Amino acid sequence: MNNLTQITLYSLIPVAAIVIGGISGLIKKPSGMFTSSVLHFAAGVVFSVVSVELLPDIIKQHKPLEVGIGFGLGISTMLLIKFFVEKLEKKDDKLLDKNKLPMGLLIAMGIDMLIDGLLLGVGFAAGNKEGILLSVALAIEVFSLGLAVVLACADSKISKQKNIAILFILGILFFIGAIIGILFLSGLSQEMLELVLSFGLAALLFLVTEELLTEAHEEEETPFQTACFFGGFLLFLLIGMIV
Repeated sequence: MNNLTQITLYSLIPVAAIVIGGISGLIKKPSGMFTSSVLHFAAGVVFSVVSVELLPDIIKQHKPLEVGIGFGLGISTMLLIKFFVEKLEKKDDKLLDKNKLPMGLLIAMGIDMLIDGLLLGVGFAAGNKEGILLSVALAIEVFSLGLAVVLACADSKISKQKNIAILFILGILFFIGAIIGILFLSGLSQEMLELVLSFGLAALLFLVTEELLTEAHEEEETPFQTACFFGGFLLFLLIGMIV
């Protein structure tokens, strides 16, 4: 099995995860506590991969200019995406027809999946180990995203068939992002790779702090949910040390 084929197969793990997450939500509507716990766990996992795997690779190259530019571009991009997505979501809130799809939210999720796919490419650019761990971490994150899709569409009275179709479309967007990232990042110079890794670092930190944990805190916080974050962090810290 060549490297590109292996990477492509690993990119299918998060695709399967969002579909499984959504279908499980269709079978039985998850409680707020369960959803919040999954989000906390996913945040801990992604943060662990970022701090244990990506950050050391960035620091050891000692290229502060590229790191500064890449990190700044990453934060700026995520803030711009958040700004436009919030405008779309406000338009959705004004709609009175509950049978319509929440397009603002779905567009936001589509952009999120594309970015996540690109970040998987960033992970594999740093190394196979980093890419594999990030693949599993993003799979846990998009599992919770699948639950969010189902809950949002349930409020809009969308059929199960349309729910599943939306989940597959989002999964395909992740796969497209991953393939673009993998192909684009192959053969980059060390300076450009450092810039791209820093961009990915900023985007993943934004994902943890401004998306996963923000959504997780919409439910009343409990010690168990807090423990899920640190449990996810510790689990992937240990896996990173063993693998």
